[in-house]
Amino acid sequence: METGREIVPPASRIAAHQPLLEPLDGLEWSQAIELPRDASLATKPAEIRRAWIHRAPEAEVLSLFRGVTANGEPVPSPWWLRALSEGRLDSRESGFRVEDRIAQLLSRRPGWEYVPWAADGESGYWEFMPSERGHSGHSIPTTILNTSRHDGWIDVLPAHSSRTPEPIAVAGLAGLRARLGEFEAVR
Repeated sequence: METGREIVPPASRIAAHQPLLEPLDGLEWSQAIELPRDASLATKPAEIRRAWIHRAPEAEVLSLFRGVTANGEPVPSPWWLRALSEGRLDSRESGFRVEDRIAQLLSRRPGWEYVPWAADGESGYWEFMPSERGHSGHSIPTTILNTSRHDGWIDVLPAHSSRTPEPIAVAGLAGLRARLGEFEAVR
């Protein structure tokens, strides 16, 4: 028993018991893509563009994105950010313009509804409601979503009931406009 003298553990022992604080890119990324709770009420893509990735300087968004994807692991992110990072899209605004033009086209047509609650970080998608549980009996409606897998930026998933079909690559807004009757024919 020691009296009058403070026992101080060695510095290495203190460090081992102290929490190690390092920047957590993953946590920072999850905060960067986080949308407000009321985003689920959006009726078009522009109404959900309120996360940090939509407002922060584009160079900062790209830098963080590239940092969290440097190990090759995919992270939740909007299609336009993946295309921008790959150098296939010239700006975030160009991606927004693609989404807004699709919204202008589909919001004027009966049966199309915007679904804002896609996976974390994603941009939402459009569903053709008459193709669900119509004469064809499909349980999942025809869906239009944006993609970075090709430079037309638009994929269509046909109405289906079981296994998800391969997406149909559409050649941009002109291609979508030209094929919309075909996609709406399934009811």
